[in-house]
Amino acid sequence: MLDRSIRWRGLDPITLEHCHIISTERDTRIRGTIITPEYGLFYRIKLDDREHIRTLKLERTDGAVLELFSDGAGNWSDDRAEPLPALRNCSDIDIWPTPLTNSLPLWRTEWSDNQPQRFAMAWIDADEMSVVRQEQIYCRIDLTHFRFQTAEFERILEVDADMIVLNYPGLFERAD
Repeated sequence: MLDRSIRWRGLDPITLEHCHIISTERDTRIRGTIITPEYGLFYRIKLDDREHIRTLKLERTDGAVLELFSDGAGNWSDDRAEPLPALRNCSDIDIWPTPLTNSLPLWRTEWSDNQPQRFAMAWIDADEMSVVRQEQIYCRIDLTHFRFQTAEFERILEVDADMIVLNYPGLFERAD
């Protein structure tokens, strides 16, 4: 169970983020705000009792909105209830620009050191308000470090006891 606020500084580009996580036996609700050089972004994420994404809403200060819904089994739809077949079997979301969403697959998965696990993600670019499928690999190195990889990218993420990012080299660092 979580009930905590977290802040990060984005390093490239310079951003400031504040989010709050409330987790109960019934669900997990996350609300966050990010201030970037180009826009402000408010996001809301709701997870079910098994830590699967059910709803996501992004709202930018310029009025752009992106809303997605999942049945928790890898079937996605948009705010008009139109199916999104390109996201079929995506287990989680990854929102740019926040390190918070790196925690979502970590929370839901049983981990052993040096055993990589692959995830199909709905990768959301808040700069463009677009979403695409992206394959990601996480591998626990030890209790506080995970290797994160995509086809073009790799970082060693440092996490706290709640598996929330402390340091994402070159991109984010905890500010609280």
